[in-house]
Amino acid sequence: MNKLPFNYFTKALIVITILLNIVSQDLLAQSKNPSPLHFPTPKNVDNMLFYIQRDPNTNTAIYAINYQENGKINKSNPIKAYWIRYAEKGEKEDFNYIQRKFAYGIESKSLNNEEFELQFVSYKKLPLTLKKIDSDQKYHVFVNINQKKIQVEKIFVRIEGGSFWLPNVKYAEVTGIDASSNKTITERMLLK
Repeated sequence: MNKLPFNYFTKALIVITILLNIVSQDLLAQSKNPSPLHFPTPKNVDNMLFYIQRDPNTNTAIYAINYQENGKINKSNPIKAYWIRYAEKGEKEDFNYIQRKFAYGIESKSLNNEEFELQFVSYKKLPLTLKKIDSDQKYHVFVNINQKKIQVEKIFVRIEGGSFWLPNVKYAEVTGIDASSNKTITERMLLK
């Protein structure tokens, strides 16, 4: 008679352990990427420097070199920014006025012939540098975060609620190449 409750208890304990393991793995996966969205990686985008993805949809802001017809960089407006509307069949679309002037637009200032300071219109506390690199003779964007110089490849902005004009931005993650180690890294910034 004692064997029955013990066997039942053992089986119940095993089932509970398995369920807890499954739930904890799901929670761990959610903590790594809390967004329920699957974000595509932009492919074959001409002159792309980096891109931004954010909640609440998969539409992706692309930031590319703005070359003139003669093949030289447009020094008065070195960045061309636009959407790839993955949520609408992957069509390309320019930022509208509000997006360009208040949210995703970039302001630039020439520092010298091949170097520019960049700032997002919506967050001026994150200065970026656009410069041509001797090793590959191409332009790249750099940022300093947490005492690390990063060649920016992508930025993810986590938004939780808020409104159109005042979204509740929790953090931004910058992924790119660490200039000192030449390895891919991701650094998180809390935005205030």
